[in-house]
Amino acid sequence: MTAPWVHGFVPGFWRVGLFQLIGGLALLVASFAIPAADFTLAVVPQASPAATYRQWAPFTEHLLRVTGQRFQVRVYRTFDEFETDLANGLVDFAYMNPYHFLMARKAQGYLPLVRDGARLLSGLLLVRHDSPLKSIKDLEGKVVAFPDPNAFAASLYMRALLQETKDVRFSARYLGTHGNVYRHVILGNVAAGAGVNVTLARERPETRAELRVLYETPGTAPHPLCVHPRVPAALREAVVQTILEMARNEDGRALLKRVDLTQPVRAIYARDYRSLEKLGLQKYVVQTQLGKR
Repeated sequence: MTAPWVHGFVPGFWRVGLFQLIGGLALLVASFAIPAADFTLAVVPQASPAATYRQWAPFTEHLLRVTGQRFQVRVYRTFDEFETDLANGLVDFAYMNPYHFLMARKAQGYLPLVRDGARLLSGLLLVRHDSPLKSIKDLEGKVVAFPDPNAFAASLYMRALLQETKDVRFSARYLGTHGNVYRHVILGNVAAGAGVNVTLARERPETRAELRVLYETPGTAPHPLCVHPRVPAALREAVVQTILEMARNEDGRALLKRVDLTQPVRAIYARDYRSLEKLGLQKYVVQTQLGKR
């Protein structure tokens, strides 16, 4: 049970005592300087809503304990719902794919906070382990599954590379989540399917054993945790410092691993994501309907 004062009420004598104890620790000073409020944290729907919530709820509970702010995890059935909320600026924090960030930055000015520094993000084109397909060219005229048109490494980048650099023509089928793609490949419903290294690593060993990598995209900076510019700068920094501090202890690292921020580092637009604008992926994007949800 969280102590009542964590939710924003800090008795005067405790406030004085805390500040005397922590002195110049900017993180806690920042967290107490921000009025108690609810903030939303949206997560790109790589998995089912239930699975996504199980991944992120313990992480946001930790943010509450450290910053004193409540974070409501917002999960989605479809990419379209997620993208609509980003385009309309309806969420405060969001974990999104790199191209979503470029779109959200243009639409609402979202800022990157942290990303995983442990590995790059790469798209994987997968077939059944016993598939007769041996090369990209074998996909000519076949049905290939993708999570969503606007999934970055698993769809936008993958489709662009297959069509423009490999000159392969195929029929695309969109299945909603990475897990759905993997299972349809295993069941033989599609010739191949695309995911990413991060989500494949989360699958059970027996699932991974049923799949074989046919092609892998070049690596890019992975998904950033981003923030809408309306969120107070003090809270933004408090969240960043909390996440970086989590990597320094075993319990914190376990929580970070669940949300694919295994070795968190600050995310910087110019260094990490600006180069993606040169990939020419805009023509592969399916524009989101921007009506309020």
